[in-house]
Amino acid sequence: MTDFGEARLSRSDIARMAGVRRPAITNWERRHPDFPAPVATDAGTTEPETFRASEVLEWLSARTVPSNALRPGEPSGTTYGDRFRAALGGNRSGGLLSAVEQLASRDANRLRGRLRMPDYVNLLLFLVFVQSEERERWVRYVEHPSHVQSDLDMPGEYGSSPVSEIVRFLDRNPPASRAESREAFDRLLALLRDTDARAADEFFTPPSVSRVMAHALATGTPGAKRLHDPFCRSGELLVAYLDAVAEQGGEAPEGISGRSPQEGALRLAYMNVLLHGGHRPDLAPGPVRPAAGPPDPPQMFDAVLTNPPFGARVSRVGEPSPPWQYAPTASPQFDWLQYVVSRLTPDGRAAVLMPSGAAFQGGAERRVRARLIEDGAVECVLALPSQLFGLTRIKTHIWFLRSPVGRAGKVLFVDGSGLGHMVERNRRSLTDDEVDRLVGAYRSWREDQERGHDHVGAPPLSRVVTPEALAALDYRLDPPLLVHGDAPMESAVPDSAAARERLVRLSQELGRLHSQVGAIDSVLEERLRRYGL
Repeated sequence: MTDFGEARLSRSDIARMAGVRRPAITNWERRHPDFPAPVATDAGTTEPETFRASEVLEWLSARTVPSNALRPGEPSGTTYGDRFRAALGGNRSGGLLSAVEQLASRDANRLRGRLRMPDYVNLLLFLVFVQSEERERWVRYVEHPSHVQSDLDMPGEYGSSPVSEIVRFLDRNPPASRAESREAFDRLLALLRDTDARAADEFFTPPSVSRVMAHALATGTPGAKRLHDPFCRSGELLVAYLDAVAEQGGEAPEGISGRSPQEGALRLAYMNVLLHGGHRPDLAPGPVRPAAGPPDPPQMFDAVLTNPPFGARVSRVGEPSPPWQYAPTASPQFDWLQYVVSRLTPDGRAAVLMPSGAAFQGGAERRVRARLIEDGAVECVLALPSQLFGLTRIKTHIWFLRSPVGRAGKVLFVDGSGLGHMVERNRRSLTDDEVDRLVGAYRSWREDQERGHDHVGAPPLSRVVTPEALAALDYRLDPPLLVHGDAPMESAVPDSAAARERLVRLSQELGRLHSQVGAIDSVLEERLRRYGL
């Protein structure tokens, strides 16, 4: 095919024109040896690698778009090559992205008037969504921009003139594809996160954390039909799971649901899920903690992802009852753990973001950990680096759970606490390669389990631990200790009594160090607040 001569395109160009996210191109290159090779570049050049459009078109023409990723109006059987060819000769790509960048930066102060910047960004998010997904409503907005204000119940002092200018400017710069609308929406979400730190803490899971949770869980739940997030924030975990499934060539779950106490978060989540190819989601108000309301929705789920609020300790009395079948505790995070386990189908899997302290808390929390291990509900605990969240230095772990099988099994521990790089003064992020490393550790563990192969981990990143070793450690599930300590793992230990004693000493020392770090962090945060930092 030589329709396009020697036109050359970057990976980002290919992703935009094929209607996929940029990581999908890297994934295709890695998984498919016949993916076109990049064109040779001059030695020493700093330009990104490029590909011949004709070769890319030929390869994409053999790949059918999954039904859940089809755009409105695309028939079943549409290929990525069909999209690519249309983009090469169709609308000017990048027009919407440029328009959104201008509205959100250069023209923002003039057009937002008295609106707070977060409210103005929410307005842009809504308009980008409607322009992409609700054509009839968009036509009505172009003809009568005042309808935007009434639909959003905007303040009366915000005049119709700015709204009219925004709508007509966007209408003159339509998206070339759903992928472009999705990218514009994602950029605005990132801006909302950066302009409102408090909302960021309430509404968003850091993107790199979302990718680790979703890509690992998508590996463990192929063909999941029902996906749920009981505290869905802006839908970022649901969307990350949809993206991961699409990159693997799978179908979106038939049922997608979520709950949140924040009305604004639910609105963002609804738009986010639809733009990312999900079926119309069941999103509704929900409690801050499971104990505050009945299980809703009532069905069970194949895949659950959530970043629940950790909250303050509360008193709890009484006997355990569903979904708190292991032990009542004063820690909301253990409410969430038990709730999630109770909602999994027999083959279901879950990824839950937890504070690192949940790995070694004593009392009732220790009893819950022990029961979860003894019931075979914990598959993996993965430690993340600190400072991934802008407003707190709290360390977090991802707990990968399964439906209880009634017997203890080996558990994978992954220590990613030393990864990441600072992207802002007080915020760290994981690189794409680091995300791949963490996901790969979990994926290889699952694959070996399914094949019946022994798996001992890959020190210094990961290590598999026996239930007997965890019992000797008093069920402390802290990855740094278990990956780098001297705990007995897969091999036999000549002197089990000595090993047990050493593990207890290590766990006590770890608890003491955690307490010291927490105290230092509290003092530091107080001093930073005192100086307005």
